[in-house]
Amino acid sequence: MARSHIVNVHEAKTTLSRLIHEATHGTDVVIAKAGTPLVKLVPVTATPPQRKPGYLRGQITIHDDFDSPLPDDLQKAFEGRPSRRR
Repeated sequence: MARSHIVNVHEAKTTLSRLIHEATHGTDVVIAKAGTPLVKLVPVTATPPQRKPGYLRGQITIHDDFDSPLPDDLQKAFEGRPSRRR
């Protein structure tokens, strides 16, 4: 469970480096004004990898009829309607 630390704006301005250190080491740092919480100081997480268009080129096949209408019984199943079985 993360520890929590609430500081007022004046203290935050004078001890910002220490608060950044605390936030990056697991402490929830909340900055308040007149006792009312305003903001939370949190570490920036690693950026997700950049998307590479075409990454799976040649590994996926899309058939010519991929957007053809579904058979009636399958369409009804997707719509939650009962299908008639013979």
